[in-house]
Amino acid sequence: MTQSIADLRHNYTLQQLNEADVDPNPIKQFQRWFDQAIAAQLPEPNAMTLATATRSGIPSARIVLLKGLDERGFVFYTNYESHKGQDLAENPQAALVFLWTVLERQVRLEGRVEKIAAAETDAYFQSRPLESRLGAWTSDQSRVISDRDVLEQRFAELKATYADEKVPRPPHWGGYRVMPHQIEFWQGRTSRLHDRLRYRLEQGNWLVERLAP
Repeated sequence: MTQSIADLRHNYTLQQLNEADVDPNPIKQFQRWFDQAIAAQLPEPNAMTLATATRSGIPSARIVLLKGLDERGFVFYTNYESHKGQDLAENPQAALVFLWTVLERQVRLEGRVEKIAAAETDAYFQSRPLESRLGAWTSDQSRVISDRDVLEQRFAELKATYADEKVPRPPHWGGYRVMPHQIEFWQGRTSRLHDRLRYRLEQGNWLVERLAP
């Protein structure tokens, strides 16, 4: 290793985050930052870390893609029988983290999770590329398989089966919505005195609080 991990540092100097400048609605504030991430042409600005936990509190985390956002919350899609799907069946709470390093920004949120309506899932599924729709049928996500040939053969069989037919949505595949009760916006600042503004839902209203870095 040519450089010590402990010596890896970056001084954040681009912007600041003030209470007077943010939208009172955190969803609108997130949309503002998200639009700026897109405008900056960041690679996959909708990539987010999804953290879940079992009923007994054993955590796990992975990167998924944000595929929907409105006042109700943040939507992603997956296999209901996957590791994360099993976690959410036992413990319907999750945390999300967005990291946009070029903009020196991070957004993290926590909330309750619910499956989205079947009609909404169906509409999104049919908007996906054919290969992605077939992939949802091909993979028993998170299960042990003997080798990649299992996937390749299954995919080829499905492609032949649905060559002239509409690919239906698998019953084990669908969307979840994370409905936040708190959202934190982080802007990097000099001397590690970062700006942290947290929106916290209290009796139906969003309160904005500044947190020490």
